[in-house]
Amino acid sequence: MTGTATRYLHLVRHGEASPDESGLTEGGRQQAILLGQRLQSIPFAAVHHGPLPRAEQTARLIGDQLKNVPLHLSEAAGDYVPYMPERDELPTESADFFLRFLDGATAEEREHGPALARQALDLFTGPVDGEEDRHELIVTHNFLVAWLVRDAMHAPKWRWLGLNHGNAALTVIRYAPGRPASVLFSNDMLHLPAELRWTGFPPEFHI
Repeated sequence: MTGTATRYLHLVRHGEASPDESGLTEGGRQQAILLGQRLQSIPFAAVHHGPLPRAEQTARLIGDQLKNVPLHLSEAAGDYVPYMPERDELPTESADFFLRFLDGATAEEREHGPALARQALDLFTGPVDGEEDRHELIVTHNFLVAWLVRDAMHAPKWRWLGLNHGNAALTVIRYAPGRPASVLFSNDMLHLPAELRWTGFPPEFHI
């Protein structure tokens, strides 16, 4: 009978994007290359990435630093609103803030985002079949990183809101058989020099 093994899920927000989000800035490209160099020793089975140019370009630059790791386009690794909370789910003091933030979501986002979020949980979380541990990398966007961290922490579904991740920052979640998921580290930027850290955050958070 085949057993199950541990999955190590490495999550990365894309590198810094140009103002029109058509691709990466020079700094964003450098972020991706440096992250790929940091990850060279990890025996990845696959790199998954979303369809938007900033995620695809980041994934390809990372992949150039790895050895024979296949890249897979995945809609579930894309940029979408994973869950739309009702007012009564949210803390009273922050409900107005979060609902204003979500007010711009289109009808399509409200319908398809949660379905993609459920698909992401099915595809990317939990232990894996077989006897060998599996390492996977997802190059994605802030919302999905937050959604998967929230799930690993067994936090309420709305709690993806308010979790922010820097460009090319690294988060790793471990899914071991018979144990709860563990966030091993989050928003790690040690591979980036000071001038390339904290992009993707408001200026007051650049430390």
